[in-house]
Amino acid sequence: MEPLARRMRPTKVEDIVGQDHILGKGKMLRRAIETDRLGSLIFYGPPGTGKTTIASVIANTTEALFRQVNATEAGKADLRSLIVKAKYQEKRTVLFIDEIHRFNKAQQDYLLPFVEDGTVILIGATTENPFFEVNGALLSRSILFELKPLSAGAIKQLIHRAIEERFSEVEVKASEEAITFLAENAAGDVRAAFNAMELAVLSTPPREGRVTLTEEILQECLQKKVLRYDKKGNEHYDTISAFIKSMRGSNPDATVYYLARMLEAGEDPKFIARRIMICAAEDVSNADPQALVLETVASESVERIGMPEGRILLAQATLYVACAPKSNSAYLVIDAALETVRKDKEIVEISSYLRDAHYQDATVLSSGVGYQYPHDFPNHFVPQQYLPDHLQGKSFYIPSDSGYEKQLATWQRLIRKKKEE
Repeated sequence: MEPLARRMRPTKVEDIVGQDHILGKGKMLRRAIETDRLGSLIFYGPPGTGKTTIASVIANTTEALFRQVNATEAGKADLRSLIVKAKYQEKRTVLFIDEIHRFNKAQQDYLLPFVEDGTVILIGATTENPFFEVNGALLSRSILFELKPLSAGAIKQLIHRAIEERFSEVEVKASEEAITFLAENAAGDVRAAFNAMELAVLSTPPREGRVTLTEEILQECLQKKVLRYDKKGNEHYDTISAFIKSMRGSNPDATVYYLARMLEAGEDPKFIARRIMICAAEDVSNADPQALVLETVASESVERIGMPEGRILLAQATLYVACAPKSNSAYLVIDAALETVRKDKEIVEISSYLRDAHYQDATVLSSGVGYQYPHDFPNHFVPQQYLPDHLQGKSFYIPSDSGYEKQLATWQRLIRKKKEE
């Protein structure tokens, strides 16, 4: 018997639940399917959102020849065979490539001229960001549709439909609470909900020809809430981005939430620690120098202690950085200096008094001669030229008025005043 997820695939566009933003009445994709006037398409979205389902509906409604391959199994020889056959067909050929991001550049390049000349109408499905994973030339010749995770309400509707229509061998009953639990914990992935439900039906002994699904049974079959997270895919980058931006934005609640999502999905704690360390330097900087110290210690401690206890160290470091006063002065100052160095057309010669003078006979080359040692002067400061002549007066570092850096700013103002005296 086919899996429940496959048995539940609709054959008509009006039977598709969800994705109203692209399949609602009057929407372009729906019109194209109903009128059988398809161009090349790319469907992009998380697993279980209906990419293959829409392709299946197209297969059932189009008068064109529909050919389907999975990029995890097909190679260039398979594509060549399909293209050769398509060239000699009177009807149009719609080529659906599931998981198109699995094709390498050479395989995608091979398709390009045949998409361009109309030999095939390409429909690609991918869970990965197509702007990273799909050939730009193919993408420019296709219309991109992004599929969203299904709402709990949509998944509940499909679960009710499955209970009513797809278990002919046994009667299935489930409480509304159990159905709600399953829908809310599938994280928008209807396939995950169907798989858990089917496992529950198959593993629960019927009583008087009926299987009754409770919340406890479904929870056991789902095991834990589905998290849309791929350590090498979009969810990885999107979640770490939200984590960093929440820290930078001084929101400890959001920061620790995204930390928990990453930990629950199995993200490498060392990767998380490195990102917190970068945030401490880039976004807190000298507004609170202790942030980088704390995070460095936390990072080393996580490696020594491991998980699950390491989660506490990561949480402490995360909360400190999120709650600390913010400054991006270190980030700005080094980039400003780098830009100046890269654009500098002057031949820079280090002033003799700033040169290394630790070796014997350095004075023969005048190295170090004339250098004024700041600690020999009041307040450990003496006006002295350090920048090259052509950069005199150039300011790279602009301290913020945040946290400890405010004190640094005060000291810098005093120094500038002494220079002017």
